[in-house]
Amino acid sequence: MKGVILLSGGLDSSTVLYQAKADGCECHTISFDYQQRHRRELQSALLVAQATGVVKHQVVNFNLRQWGGSALTDDAIALPQERSLDEMSEKIPVTYVPARNTIFLSFALGYAETIAAERVYIGVNALDYSGYPDCRPDYLQAMQEVFRLGTKQGREGQPISIVAPLINLKKTEIIQLGNQLGVPWELTWSCYDGGDIPCGVCDSCRLRLAAFAELGLKDPVGNR
Repeated sequence: MKGVILLSGGLDSSTVLYQAKADGCECHTISFDYQQRHRRELQSALLVAQATGVVKHQVVNFNLRQWGGSALTDDAIALPQERSLDEMSEKIPVTYVPARNTIFLSFALGYAETIAAERVYIGVNALDYSGYPDCRPDYLQAMQEVFRLGTKQGREGQPISIVAPLINLKKTEIIQLGNQLGVPWELTWSCYDGGDIPCGVCDSCRLRLAAFAELGLKDPVGNR
């Protein structure tokens, strides 16, 4: 069984890669350089892919800065910092990148059909306080129908499945799953800030640090 895994190098996607491997998949990873503020994550994606022994790791390049619309693709939009979990959950944050997962899944679908893969794995999580619209179950259900209707494989009765094993897990549960699977957390990267050391104050860092702390664990990546 072949699987294409969307790999950002973060905590969630790295866990999904290790889950795909545990599922018995021949793993093909795909990352995206869209000129994001935190392009440092691509280094981690490569390291995690190498550690897992994937068949092939690819980086797709395009530039979402030409449109902006997100704190991750427009330096004029301030990155939220030092927010509480309640503040994060109030509304969709400025770190939401318009249609990002639709773009990512479209590339992954094209690659998956080219290599006759049966699955596309994605590390979306509906319980994350960020509340991104393209990380929710109804969105994935709609995209699954696109996969079925928009491909030769789908029309011939063998649609490529979207697999989202983390969709209903809390961040602490994701870390526990990753520990069981042997995910090398020290290789992963979650910070949105764009530096060489995690900032510890952006939403992504705070969610990650809070989850490790709740489990009584130390994040091996650390922060400033």
